[in-house]
Amino acid sequence: MIDDLDLGLFKLHPEREAVLSEVHARPFTAHVSSLGMVRFVFLAQGEAAACDRRRFVDFCRRHKLPPPEPSAKYHQVEIGPVLLRWEQHAEFATFTWSWSIANNPAARQFGDVDDTARSLICELSQAGQLLVAIKLEVERCASATERADQLFDKSSLAMVTVKGGAGVVASDFRVDEKGFSRILVCDSGLTPHDLGALVQRLLEIETYRPLALLGLSSALELAPSVDRIDRRLVEVLEEMKGAEGLKVNNHLLDELTALAVSFERGVAGSLFRFGASRAYNELVQSRLSIIEGDDVAGYPIWSSFLARRMAPAIRTCATMEERQANLSAKLARAADLLRTRVDVEIEQQNRDLLRSINERTRQQLRLQSTVEGLSVGAIGYYVVSLFGYLAKGAKDVGLHVDPSFVTAAFVPIAVGVIWVVSHNIRKRHLKPDEAPSRARD
Repeated sequence: MIDDLDLGLFKLHPEREAVLSEVHARPFTAHVSSLGMVRFVFLAQGEAAACDRRRFVDFCRRHKLPPPEPSAKYHQVEIGPVLLRWEQHAEFATFTWSWSIANNPAARQFGDVDDTARSLICELSQAGQLLVAIKLEVERCASATERADQLFDKSSLAMVTVKGGAGVVASDFRVDEKGFSRILVCDSGLTPHDLGALVQRLLEIETYRPLALLGLSSALELAPSVDRIDRRLVEVLEEMKGAEGLKVNNHLLDELTALAVSFERGVAGSLFRFGASRAYNELVQSRLSIIEGDDVAGYPIWSSFLARRMAPAIRTCATMEERQANLSAKLARAADLLRTRVDVEIEQQNRDLLRSINERTRQQLRLQSTVEGLSVGAIGYYVVSLFGYLAKGAKDVGLHVDPSFVTAAFVPIAVGVIWVVSHNIRKRHLKPDEAPSRARD
C-alpha cells in the first residue's frame, strides 16, 4: 500500500528539513485595524549578533515567556497588550512591537507609543548599531489623502492604493524629529491576513531601502582612491615605455605591486557591500511590485518616487563595482607585462654570466694544459734522476752498464708514461659521470 511508505527507508539529505521549512520561516502575522507599530533594525554580525540574541532570550525568560529555539531565526511573543516579533537575518536583526490603538483617546497623536510598549522597548537593550527606526499605523480613514496631507511633507509625499483597492499607503520617507520614518496605512476593508501581509511588506521595504543605500557611502569613500590608483597606473605604463635596466623595471614592479595591494584591500572590503546593496534593492522592487495597485491622483506612487532617488545610488554602486573589476584586470595585466620584462632581463644577465663562466673555464683548461706539460717535465726529471741513481748503483755492484747511456735512454720512456698517466687522470676528472652512465646503459 502507498500509505505504508516510510521515508526512513531512504537516506535523507542533512539539509532537507531546513530547506523545506525555509518557506515557513517568517510567516505573516494577522492584524486588525486600528494598529500602532514600531520597528527597530540593528546591524549585528558574529559575536554582536550572538550577544543580542542572548539578551532577547533573557528578556523572554524574565517575562516567563518561551525563548526562541537555538536555531530559530524568527520568534513572536505576546506581553500583555503588546505583540513582539523578532527576526534575525544575515547582518541585522529586527524587533517589531505592535499594539491596538482602537480605544485610545482622541488626543492621541500619530506615532505615540503605547506606555507598556515604551517600557518594554527600554528594557530590551541591544548591542548592535541601530540603522532603521519605523513607526507605522493602520487607521480607518474617511479620506486617505486628507489624513496623509496632515501628517507628511507634501513635497515628498508618495501614495498608492493597495492591489485590490482595499487600502491606501502613504509616506514621505523622511525622518521625524525623533529619528523615526513614518508610514500610514488607511484600511478600507482588508482581511486580517491581507493586512498582516501588507504591513510586513511595507516594513520590509523601509528596512531594505536603507540597507541598499549603505553601498553608496562605500562607493563615495572609494572613489578618490580608485581615481588615484587609476591615474598612477597610467603614469607607470608611460614610464614603462622608456624604462631600461633591471633596477628601473624592478622599481616600477614594486610600485605596481604596492598599488595592487592597496587597491585589493579596498575591493575586499566593498565586495560584500556592493553585492548586498544590489540584493536589497531587488527585494525592495519585488515588494513594491506585490503591493502596488493604482496611483492616487496628484501624488507619485512609491516605486516611481523611490526610483528617482534609489536608482542613481544603486547605479553608482554598480559603476564603482565595474570600475574596480576593470582596474583590477588592468593592474594584473600591467604587472604581468612588467614581470615578463624583468624576467627577460634576468635571463639576459644569466646568459651573460654563463658566457663569462664558460670563458673562464676555457682559460682554466688552457692553464691546466700548460701546467700539465710543466708537471710532466718536473715529474719526469725526478723519475729519471731516481733511475740514474739505480743505474749507478747497478754499475757499482758489478753489472756491465753505462749509467749515462741507460739514463738517457730511459728519459723518453719515463716522460711518455708520465704524460699518459696524467692525461688519463685529467680525463676521468673532466667526465665524472661517464662511468655511471655506462653502467646504467
